[in-house]
Amino acid sequence: MRLIVVAVGRAKAGPETELASRYRERAAKAGKTLGFRAVETLTLDESRAADAGARKAEEAAAIRRVRAGRLVLLDERGKNLGSADFAALLGRWKDAGEEATTLVIGGPDGLDPALRAEADLFLCFGALTWPHQLVRIMALEQLYRAVTILSGHPYHRA
Repeated sequence: MRLIVVAVGRAKAGPETELASRYRERAAKAGKTLGFRAVETLTLDESRAADAGARKAEEAAAIRRVRAGRLVLLDERGKNLGSADFAALLGRWKDAGEEATTLVIGGPDGLDPALRAEADLFLCFGALTWPHQLVRIMALEQLYRAVTILSGHPYHRA
């Protein structure tokens, strides 16, 4: 199964981007032995439409073009899963033969209601609002943590 993180909005060069890349590489390497064949990050441009509804619709169309498999939307109103539960869910989807799981970080206006209706899971990293750069890091770190949990690696000590 492929693990894909899709983020709307450009990532700026700097230590945050380097840390996100490090977690992506670690997750990809650790996941290969478990049957996670790739960990990918895709960045989509923010829409330049005049109003928020049109921007969200354009961004949703771009997300649909690149998404694959299960759709997980990162949302502050989503489910607050623990790392072990998230790992178990990814493991079940992989074992069920899912081709991919796509985690989506929406644009500044949020996610289009029609795209929200297609989601398999809404996942949150707490009720606080996080900058997109940090959410990318946290999503990739959680993918790394999930594959280490599934492999029995001692990275996760909870």
